[in-house]
Amino acid sequence: MVQLAGFWMALATFLGIWWGHVGVRWLEAHSVRIGPPAVLLTLAGLGLNVYALFAPNLTLAGVSSIVGVTLLWDAFELFRQARRVRKGHAPANPANPRHAAYLAAGGPATTANLLNREPTGRPVVAHRSAWHPSEPPSDVYCPSPVSTD
Repeated sequence: MVQLAGFWMALATFLGIWWGHVGVRWLEAHSVRIGPPAVLLTLAGLGLNVYALFAPNLTLAGVSSIVGVTLLWDAFELFRQARRVRKGHAPANPANPRHAAYLAAGGPATTANLLNREPTGRPVVAHRSAWHPSEPPSDVYCPSPVSTD
């Protein structure tokens, strides 16, 4: 008999982590107040974990619990993402009044996406986002080859 419980639980874990990464950033950037989405995520997470206690089979219980715990973590992560935006570690959305206030205060908040970087650590420049390895950009340190003499 083929057991698919592990597959469904692994898929729930992968999709939960993906949604947590993308969804939390999107919710935090577009919500004027982060309290209501955090409450909804918390209630959904608790609800799924209660359902997991009474689920009719192990697969449903596992998937419900994995997604439930992930949603509880995402509720917590919303507040951490807001702190990252205030500190300038994540980009602020100037169309969001909460973020606009961070930007207007003149603190470290920024609209720059610090994750958009070249492998060397320099920010990606639009006209140089892709270059051929045989022709490194002039602003990147490229040592000359070592001779084997």
